[in-house]
Amino acid sequence: MDVLRKAFVIVTGILLLSSCANYFGGDGRRGVSSSLVDYLYPDGEVPPNHEQTTPVLNLPLTVGLAFVPSQEGSAFMLPEARKTELLEQVKEEFAGLDYVKEIVIVPETYMRSSRGFEGVGQIARLYGLDIVALVSYDQVAVTSETKSSVLYWTIVGAYFIKGNQNQATTFVDTAVFDVASRKMLFRAPGVSETQESSTLVEVSQASRAARDKGFELAMQDMTANLALELDQFKEKIKQDNSVEIAHRQGYGGGGSIQWPLLLALALLAGLQAFRR
Repeated sequence: MDVLRKAFVIVTGILLLSSCANYFGGDGRRGVSSSLVDYLYPDGEVPPNHEQTTPVLNLPLTVGLAFVPSQEGSAFMLPEARKTELLEQVKEEFAGLDYVKEIVIVPETYMRSSRGFEGVGQIARLYGLDIVALVSYDQVAVTSETKSSVLYWTIVGAYFIKGNQNQATTFVDTAVFDVASRKMLFRAPGVSETQESSTLVEVSQASRAARDKGFELAMQDMTANLALELDQFKEKIKQDNSVEIAHRQGYGGGGSIQWPLLLALALLAGLQAFRR
């Protein structure tokens, strides 16, 4: 009977510890992603060939920034407020470009309301967008136990021993499209690897911190690559004429003198002549 009683206690302890580990988020591999192709070409649509299409960009441009929505219901979905915060950081990097009139962050609610280029066109008309930069992503989070996790057999160990490793691998990709022609102009990737050690009871919090930091670092990497791709794109269109550049009325672009300045100079010259 004593042997059976001891065996029962051991088995019960193992089950309780297993339940505890599952409750706090023990070993596991989870992820979240959004697909640019599935969003723009739903229901198995085939992307058209745009090789012979020449987009016309009317400067200055109004640019839309948005995340491609992921599948709803995932516990690992990045909150919309956090997505907006990350896009604001990207916006700040490009707000000073002289050929960009405005950069608009499109709420995810609008992105979820419709799919495909028809939906993108509706959003573009709503905000007056010329081009859109769509950010898709893929993140895998892994929680594993280290050798020190054996001390989780004690209550003290579960609270004070950092026996879990929480890792996140994050990939983001920004594709820039001309709204009118639906042609992709260029794209830029960003990647990151993050990890956080934690006790058993801190697994959920540490995993969330690793995932959030992963998105932040991947977006920073993407922003740097986007600046490089933008410079290459500007040089490319000078050489192959793959994009036609036009100027809106009143816009000189590239630091040229615009008509308001010319008018002010003319008035100043007239005033000086009148005084003489």
